[in-house]
Amino acid sequence: MLKRLHLLWFPDSFTLKNRIVVVFALCTLLPLICTVVFAYHTMSTMLTSKLNTSLRDNLRQVELSIENILVNLNHVSQQLAAPGSVGMKLDAFLKAKDPYERASLYSEFKNEFNVLTFSNPSIGMTMYFLENEGRYLLNNYGVKPDSSMEDLPILADRYKIRNHGPHISLQRHNHQYVLSTLRQVDIRNRDTIYVYIESAFNLTEDILQRNERTQRSSYLLMNAEGEVTYSDLPERFPVQSMFSEQGNEGMTGAYYWFKEQSDQGWSIVSLIPQVQYDEEKNEWIVQMAYLTIFFVVLSLIASWLLWLMVYRPMNTVHEEIDSLTNNDFASKVIFTKIPEFDALLAQFQHMKAQIRSLFQQVEQKEKRRADLEVEKLMYQINPHFLMNTLDTARWMAVMNGQKDIDHILTSLNRLLSYNLGKLGELSNVAEEIESMKQYLSLQQHRYDFTFDVQIEASDDLMQTTVSRFILQPLVENCLYHGLEDDGHISVCVFSEHDQLVIVVSDDGKGMSQEKIDQLLTDDTALQKNGMGIGMSYVKRVLERQYEGASSLRIKSTLGKGTSIYVTIPTEVHGNDQHHDR
Repeated sequence: MLKRLHLLWFPDSFTLKNRIVVVFALCTLLPLICTVVFAYHTMSTMLTSKLNTSLRDNLRQVELSIENILVNLNHVSQQLAAPGSVGMKLDAFLKAKDPYERASLYSEFKNEFNVLTFSNPSIGMTMYFLENEGRYLLNNYGVKPDSSMEDLPILADRYKIRNHGPHISLQRHNHQYVLSTLRQVDIRNRDTIYVYIESAFNLTEDILQRNERTQRSSYLLMNAEGEVTYSDLPERFPVQSMFSEQGNEGMTGAYYWFKEQSDQGWSIVSLIPQVQYDEEKNEWIVQMAYLTIFFVVLSLIASWLLWLMVYRPMNTVHEEIDSLTNNDFASKVIFTKIPEFDALLAQFQHMKAQIRSLFQQVEQKEKRRADLEVEKLMYQINPHFLMNTLDTARWMAVMNGQKDIDHILTSLNRLLSYNLGKLGELSNVAEEIESMKQYLSLQQHRYDFTFDVQIEASDDLMQTTVSRFILQPLVENCLYHGLEDDGHISVCVFSEHDQLVIVVSDDGKGMSQEKIDQLLTDDTALQKNGMGIGMSYVKRVLERQYEGASSLRIKSTLGKGTSIYVTIPTEVHGNDQHHDR
């Protein structure tokens, strides 16, 4: 099927060069074109979503900041109005008749008023306004002449409290935009009194500042009826006009708009010019157009270079293959200076060298094989001679009535016979315990102190297969590392979770963690002193025999003793299955 498609694609007259150009152009341009077409919609959606999210997040921050300022102004005005603490003092001051009492109440009232205004750095000008008298009381800044609170843009109007949108401050010599709150003070039998509080003018500017993405955004503030109370674009959206657009976002004229409504009922709208809104998307389209042109040119250049780089190196590789087919291992390769082809030719050279090396290794192995046969016979003869000599010495001890020597030689003969591996590499738990007993019998004659050995192993585990000569080095470690007179050694063998667990413990002096690490890491200096050789042997045998399925751990406490834990996979065999007698 592939052959028919190949013939359908390329007529026989098509050269390799033409085929490379066509295939490379198709493989480069078709995915690119498909990617551009599909990516346009995806990227357009992503960029639009990204920009909308950024604008809406910024708008939400502005809305929350303005709302927090108004809440703070309302809170301070409540303290200044009755029944607030300052408002109550104002009520007492206005009702007092005695001049001395009025002076005292005024001083107290003014001090608390000043403390309240100075402790709130987010508020600006603060004062009481007596509507019927048309005068101001306790204003902390000068008031502009002919200023009127009735002309301030109303952002939210509720019972006895009115919030004003951004407007020029009533403070004399200050022409910055501020937010303000006007609250009625309830004092019986008095003309209407209001407390008026402005926000700090720099705070309002900070809120309406532009960030990098929205540097060309403009803002509208509207009351609950949709009337514009503040506008960054007065020529397009004048103050006191109605913003008639419905929904939370959309497009009006040459602007995209996004709207957020506060919990107090007023709304804020962010306006961004359409050119600014589509700028990032248009930049991406231009970049993709340049990228497409670049890839078209690059694909044509790459096809031509590929033709130059492939044809001649292919001839060199073909010649090298022919030389290998003709068993010409002495020919010298000529490299093409192209890494891929040179790597292939180097592999051919390496393969030739390996073949020559294999011939030499076969000859050396045949010679070594003959030497090993001789060594094998020697290893069989030497233990046999040693066992016979020990047996002769034992009978001589028996004839002379030397029972201790007889016992020692008998145990040594059995121990050497087992440990020299005469019966094969694998053993079982029963034979390991018997060999350990022979070893302990010899050690009891050797040391001048007594020790007790307790062995716990169930009968159903006695035929479990284990590596040869792993139990004796563990017991030897107990004797060499701190066991004293009347010491106790415990050997416990049990099965747990399909694992055979061997625990060898003593109540000796114990060892430090540093000593344990040396025993488990094959410390060369420690082995030169004759210590740790047996543990190193057990560790290596377990790693080789069970390939990571076993474990060897040591736990020790100074002055209390040491425990060695060996865990190996459980595998039960009869005696005739793991060695030949």
